Amino acid sequence: MRHVIILGSTGSIGTQAIEVINKNPDKFKVVGLAAGSNSKDLEAQREHFGLASSQAVLGADAATKLVSETSADVVLNGITGSIGLAPTLAALKVGNTLALANKESLVAGGDMVMALAKPGQLLPVDSEHSALWQALKSGTKSEVSKLILTASGGPFRDRDDLSTVTVGEALAHPTWEMGPVVTVNSSTLVNKGLEIIEAHYLFDIPYSQIEAVIHPQSVVHSLVEYVDGSTMAQASPPNMKGPIAYAISYPDRLAQATTPIDWSVASTWNFAPIDNVKFPAVDLARRCGSLGGGLPAIFNAANEVAVAAFLNSHIGYSAIIDTVDAVVQQLSPSAVSAPRDLADVSAIEDDARRVAHEVIKRAV
Repeated sequence: MRHVIILGSTGSIGTQAIEVINKNPDKFKVVGLAAGSNSKDLEAQREHFGLASSQAVLGADAATKLVSETSADVVLNGITGSIGLAPTLAALKVGNTLALANKESLVAGGDMVMALAKPGQLLPVDSEHSALWQALKSGTKSEVSKLILTASGGPFRDRDDLSTVTVGEALAHPTWEMGPVVTVNSSTLVNKGLEIIEAHYLFDIPYSQIEAVIHPQSVVHSLVEYVDGSTMAQASPPNMKGPIAYAISYPDRLAQATTPIDWSVASTWNFAPIDNVKFPAVDLARRCGSLGGGLPAIFNAANEVAVAAFLNSHIGYSAIIDTVDAVVQQLSPSAVSAPRDLADVSAIEDDARRVAHEVIKRAV
């Protein structure tokens, strides 16, 4: 019986994790829950699992305290945004296995996270990174030629003019059901840029050996190419239950964690290169990651501000990446040092958010 804490329990990752756990009551016991602000759903979850009020909390600070003070085997971090970094560090410090869906932890504080993580302690939950993790078991690190992450391309992969994109259109993802921020990030391909940075840290692979391609069906979640020309692909339906189940039950696989692909039905999978002119976010993220220092944190924080402004109809869709690019360019000279602690990350992000607001204000 594994004792599990779920952070971001009322969000997409958290609710799917609860579905997996409910199907396997003999294998998992939920001992803690944390949500952002959805107190109604959190209370229902608390009652469902029979938890005390102190075991179901709201806010990132409370989540960090919960992880630090609650005995658990696995912490699933499904928080959205860099506010998930502090709970990530807390889980690693107390020695929990960390099932990480909060990619921003590695983007904003990758060096700090990897310095704390012991071998086998940090397990990826993002479908792309879970796929890479599984495909990498086919060879040694020295035999890896490249990692290839797949991207659905979002709702605008076949649309030439993005200047008139509405909030409703950006939130209508063709294959995945996610929260609003992640959905917008998927449409701009910012998500793929963040995932390239995440893959660099998780698997210690140079950026020059990490690529991304468009795969609209979202069935092949990532691929690993080896030096002999072989490529290993991990395929499963486009939902998160499989990756979640694999991370919280590792090294075991849960029976029927997700519905398998029906191989008796004819289907076509397409792959295409990313149009970096239409979707400049991937190259920008790769550049920030390659230069290092505080630039990945700046990229992420500026994007959080820009996405919020777009969702509130303060800026147009095309202005999201324009804003991020402007902030990165303005702060690049001062971002040469990697953050050493949470205070450094906060200072870097505060600067990025301040400049992002200034850029947006000038553009309106």
